[in-house]
Amino acid sequence: MTQQPHPDSPGITVTCAVVTVSDTRSPETDKSGQIIQQLLVGANYAVGAYTIIKDEPTQIQQQIELLGQNPNLDAVIFNGGTGIAPRDTTYDAIEKLLEKILPGFGELFRFLSYQEIGSRAIASRAVAGIYQNKLIFSLPGSSNAVRLGMEKLILPELAHLVSQMRKRGG
Repeated sequence: MTQQPHPDSPGITVTCAVVTVSDTRSPETDKSGQIIQQLLVGANYAVGAYTIIKDEPTQIQQQIELLGQNPNLDAVIFNGGTGIAPRDTTYDAIEKLLEKILPGFGELFRFLSYQEIGSRAIASRAVAGIYQNKLIFSLPGSSNAVRLGMEKLILPELAHLVSQMRKRGG
């Protein structure tokens, strides 16, 4: 078990949006979006919004701007579009909008991915940061990558990161 540097605030309420970026998935076939929602609910976090959007930079940016205006959301978790194929535009669209980047998220995600899939992890452009006082996470679209990022990085730190953001004037 990983030791935490200091305890999280007990009973903190965190509400997340889940956004799947895909040209082909539907709510019925979006296994990764379903996994994210199940893991959030299982960890006693609320899912305040869920949507699937096309891998189009303008749609991704419009979605992040729309969710950034929602005062009831604390975090937005994107999945999909983080690779290097021509249609993978999530990283490029999100990274431009982030006011602060959490470089450790992408670094640790790729390190953990390397342990599972080897050197192919270099193609992952997972990223996290802050936009409009909301945590933004962007994970690859594969179910294994989503489970890894959620279980090893996002869920263990979500309450702590939200409480830190609220301290700064939230």
